[in-house]
Amino acid sequence: MSAAEITTCVNCTSGQTVHIKEKVPPATLKTIILATIVTLCITVTSGVCSKALSSSHPIFIEENQSNEEKIAYISPIQKEVLNRENFVRRINKKYPAKNITFPTYGIAHIKLTKYINQRPIKINIVEIDKSANNLLNIKPETAGTKLNSRAQIRTIAQKNNSIVAINAGYFKPQTGVPLGALVIDGQVLTGPIYNRVGIGIIEEKNQTRFVMDKVAMDITIKSNKSIIKADNINQPRMLSTYTIIYTPHWGNMSPFAPKYGKVAAVSNGKIIAMSANQIAIPKDGFVISAPAKILDKLAQERNITYDIKLNETFKNADHIIGAGPYLVKNGEVYVDVTEQKFASITGRNPRSAIGYNDKNELIIVTIDGREESSVGVTLTQLAYIMKGLGCTYAMNFDGGGSSVIYVNGKITNSPAQTGGISISNALTIFETVQESQT
Repeated sequence: MSAAEITTCVNCTSGQTVHIKEKVPPATLKTIILATIVTLCITVTSGVCSKALSSSHPIFIEENQSNEEKIAYISPIQKEVLNRENFVRRINKKYPAKNITFPTYGIAHIKLTKYINQRPIKINIVEIDKSANNLLNIKPETAGTKLNSRAQIRTIAQKNNSIVAINAGYFKPQTGVPLGALVIDGQVLTGPIYNRVGIGIIEEKNQTRFVMDKVAMDITIKSNKSIIKADNINQPRMLSTYTIIYTPHWGNMSPFAPKYGKVAAVSNGKIIAMSANQIAIPKDGFVISAPAKILDKLAQERNITYDIKLNETFKNADHIIGAGPYLVKNGEVYVDVTEQKFASITGRNPRSAIGYNDKNELIIVTIDGREESSVGVTLTQLAYIMKGLGCTYAMNFDGGGSSVIYVNGKITNSPAQTGGISISNALTIFETVQESQT
């Protein structure tokens, strides 16, 4: 069955009639036709419904016992269609006379030029409303199967046939290892740095919601005799006294041991090798990099495992991307560059940012910079832009040469390098592929 146009007519108790006309993907067309055939039997005029329908199909009628008013039931499919229409209406009202496209249901892409102190900045905005398209998925994606990988955003986006992708967290330029928290599908890939802010994506009861807070992890190494606190997972070493866990996601080999330290490979709950140099990371285990006295103690112990607990905000998160600093918090501009140790990136630069509003709609932004037609923005200017777009929470993503956005198969901003530089990770938005119905 090919795509078709349908017109949905909903009679409300107020007497208002809403007509919705739009193209419907073939995968859902049959379902909509069936739902429409059933709900065509429902007529609601001034709050009075057919008694026969009420008694024979109670699922479609909700009775108010206090005043016996009866309200027509709108099916989930019809509600989604209404949400789509409302989304388009809101976007067109919010960005009048702007360059707006809708790559798919529930996604709007807006391109505009704004002037700050009489100097131009080019802005790409993507707004996402999952209530208008329950097929949408929002999740981070890495450049490769190992953390020490980099790729251009087009390559990362094509891994899951993304409609939209934007560069996300910071990374070490030499290796591509993410610098900050990264959790995908509930699996902790890297830990936070300086407890910087992160955005969490939580999937529950067929709905998606977003949270934002500083990311903290309580990491412990346990054995049959000991409990040892670890400082991080899959992150470059910052102090020689730190205890860090490296998993197969890091790569095939661990880093070198710290000064006065060792690295130990753990497999099947016990240490199978120890060295001051690099060591192979067991595919079914992990490596501990720590001061020698800690590993010497563990060498004779068994049942060695590790455990990670996230702070309360993120404990149910399916995905987390750490970056920062904050831009908007509780609806107010809040740029905590000093606290999150970001003083070196406050100048006017190309920028990427992410936020969400009180309706749980996601807003992602890139701003071009370092060119005559778009001079870039400071973090404070970016914060005011995100607040102006309606964000109640927003945070900065990696910027500068990394700032790049991909929409519907094209790079739509103007990164310094054609196609954007190779990056470590990105936030992607794609649709679930439905099985064809025959």
